[in-house]
Amino acid sequence: MTEPGADARTADVRTTPETRTPDVRTLIEQIAKSLVDAPDEVLVYQVEEEGETVIELEVAPDDMGKVIGKHGRTVRALRCLVNATGIRSQKRYALEILE
Repeated sequence: MTEPGADARTADVRTTPETRTPDVRTLIEQIAKSLVDAPDEVLVYQVEEEGETVIELEVAPDDMGKVIGKHGRTVRALRCLVNATGIRSQKRYALEILE
């Protein structure tokens, strides 16, 4: 049997796009820092362009392969996370890797 106030507690936990926007820049920064050998050289910029937010990721030249991954799988997974976050928050995001 459920408690009388269970619905009220559940409603407080849920968030809507209007009440909480995800910080995609921080998400990408944390993931990238965990992938590379030089986490102090990871830089992430957020640029607003024509209806979308572009997340620019810059890493050390030696770590570029680790961020891209075999056949681009790692960067594809990062872009998938960015897109999923955008869908959830009803915004358009793009991820670019800077050389």
